[in-house]
Amino acid sequence: MEDAVPLLLVDDDEVFTRVLARALGHRGFDVAIAHDAAGALAEVQRRPPQHIVLDLKLGADSGLALIPQLLAAVPGVRVLLLTGYASIATAVEAIKRGAHDYLAKPVDADAVVRALTEDDGDEDAALLAPDAPPPLKRLEWEHIQRVLIECEGNISEAARRLGLHRRTLQRKLAKRPVREN
Repeated sequence: MEDAVPLLLVDDDEVFTRVLARALGHRGFDVAIAHDAAGALAEVQRRPPQHIVLDLKLGADSGLALIPQLLAAVPGVRVLLLTGYASIATAVEAIKRGAHDYLAKPVDADAVVRALTEDDGDEDAALLAPDAPPPLKRLEWEHIQRVLIECEGNISEAARRLGLHRRTLQRKLAKRPVREN
């Protein structure tokens, strides 16, 4: 495809990556794939993409930590962070580090394309200022995520700061966040 837009898809889930890459290919993207941070950095050196779709958790690697490295390697690239562990704290951290957008999994190819191609606007403000306050469990989840980020993923330290037993914190982290209406 001569006029296909170069895109790098970075996710450790090989089945998800294969399915999404195929769907994005049908939507006009020339998709390269990497399954870890080292592969992503090598791929952007080999063939600089216009867009990067990046997973938050890449096995032992962190998608959040990878964002600045990718932006340094390819200035001006548009980064979309995907995660199965959505929270406002991680969304804010992703944007601070240079991501252009943030989507919670499961996600379809059309949502990815919209996030990559739409201009920045005030749509995010509507997401951050809902009509009703979020449920208490959602606020708890976001607070835990914020503390975990401050502790750089150290569960023992986060549990100590939160006043929880380490196993209790692990159980809370294993649960999915409360969905917002």
